[in-house]
Amino acid sequence: MSAKPKQTDPSPHSAAAQMQAREREYQQLQQNNQPPQHLLRNCINAFWTGGLICLIAQGVQQLLLSYAGFNEQTVGAPTSAIMIVLAIILTALGVYDRISQFAGAGSAVPITGFANTMSSAAMEYRSEGFVLGVGGNMFKVAGPVIVFGAVSGFVVAIIKVLILELGGAGL
Repeated sequence: MSAKPKQTDPSPHSAAAQMQAREREYQQLQQNNQPPQHLLRNCINAFWTGGLICLIAQGVQQLLLSYAGFNEQTVGAPTSAIMIVLAIILTALGVYDRISQFAGAGSAVPITGFANTMSSAAMEYRSEGFVLGVGGNMFKVAGPVIVFGAVSGFVVAIIKVLILELGGAGL
């Protein structure tokens, strides 16, 4: 007599069946407790919050032009620096996180969103030391942004050169 190989037990008491049942139960529980998504409201909040951040930056720029002696060519860098410092201060006070929860992508306006990301990573890992904690983790976040920014700028420049060479001088 030869011994038959033991087959897996398809009964409801098998470990695999119990695992699948737990997985289905977890997914059902997750679906039942998920808050409703308000796509239109979220888009509107992102739009006007991002616009408000840009309006504040425009106000800073106008103040620098009017009262600080800058001209159109030199006002960009100080305006960016002021917006970065403002975002870092709001991040340190915990205000930027609340703005981000409300506005979503609208708070990721390039300069302030990037400053928030960098400063929050630096604050989170400061207990691990300045070099390995702050520096290492801050640039884990910033690295991909810098790389993709540089690559996308390169691709756009190549496309523009190709279009201009093919006779699209009106661009």
